[in-house]
Amino acid sequence: MRAFRVTVNGLAYDVSVEELGVAPTVRTTPQSVEATKPANAPNSFNQKAAHVAPAKQTLVSGDAVYSPMPGVVLNIMVEIGQTVNCRDVLLILEAMKMENEVTASVAGTIKEIAVAKGASVNTGDLMVVIE
Repeated sequence: MRAFRVTVNGLAYDVSVEELGVAPTVRTTPQSVEATKPANAPNSFNQKAAHVAPAKQTLVSGDAVYSPMPGVVLNIMVEIGQTVNCRDVLLILEAMKMENEVTASVAGTIKEIAVAKGASVNTGDLMVVIE
């Protein structure tokens, strides 16, 4: 087992990873961590290696805020041209009868609002662009 610390949306998690035959190569940059699968690594679970697909970005990728889940936009809390700080509420998304706050993970100015109040969104749909 090898121990790693992973940071997701500003929260650090300590994880343990078991190496199964071929370990992935990990390259760390100041802004991101990228994992690449070696060319000779097995492709199926039957060959005792877990293939991990890249996770779909759900909250923020650069300046774009994506829907974290399917739901309905209940309220938009920002306007185009408005300045926002990190963790400011951008909109309220109803999913499974619960109201969820979608927040900014970067500070900036609202450049585009790609959804309207009452609109249905799917996981990964573009909602807001922050510049």
